[in-house]
Amino acid sequence: MSTILQRLQQVDWQKKSKDLHLNGHVIIPGVLTKEECGDLVHGYDNDTLYRKTINMERYRFGSGEYKYFQYPLPGLITTIREAVYPRLAPVANQWMDEVGVETRFLSSHEELKQRCTEKGQTKPTVLILKYGQGGFNTLHQDLYGEVYFPMQLVLFLNQPGKDYTGGEFVLTEQIPRAQSKAIVLQPQQGDMLLFTTSWRPVKGSRGWYRVNMKHGVSPVNSGSRHTLGIIFHDAES
Repeated sequence: MSTILQRLQQVDWQKKSKDLHLNGHVIIPGVLTKEECGDLVHGYDNDTLYRKTINMERYRFGSGEYKYFQYPLPGLITTIREAVYPRLAPVANQWMDEVGVETRFLSSHEELKQRCTEKGQTKPTVLILKYGQGGFNTLHQDLYGEVYFPMQLVLFLNQPGKDYTGGEFVLTEQIPRAQSKAIVLQPQQGDMLLFTTSWRPVKGSRGWYRVNMKHGVSPVNSGSRHTLGIIFHDAES
């Protein structure tokens, strides 16, 4: 069986980066095995892995629950975070160039963590989310502080149509001077979805401009849905 690092190395990153730049999101199929997904789901009840639990209804974020991992992160998650980030940094820098932002990202994820630490952002933002019947997540952005990386990823740990129904992943584009556009996705178990944290550049008749984007989850009709969210920047608390 191939390792997670081998699977990530086999991805056509040139094509995926192009699609990510064009659309603000891209799916990479089959990143996790069924067994790896199962291990992450079963680990949901191991409280020693987590630093904080959030009841989504309490904060009006939706209906469901999620838990933030604590450092040190599990090896599988650390490998994904450190292997995927260098593939995204060039796209992030291209986005900064296109909209005239001076911020630049080096290829090492450790450098981003150091930048976060300097701003008081020291808490990991990797999280695992659990939704039961009726669960959903309102549209939002995962920024967490002054320092943030413009892309993040989510891994889908259950099989739609078998383990749950409904629960589609939703992206919205807030197009200037126009109605918002909704993008509805239903990745399969083990798939990785890369998407923008808050905006993506779009080229118009007068040059590049930002399109604001948010993400959420539609209501789960039946079953149980788990996802692993990997955000590259850390949080203040």
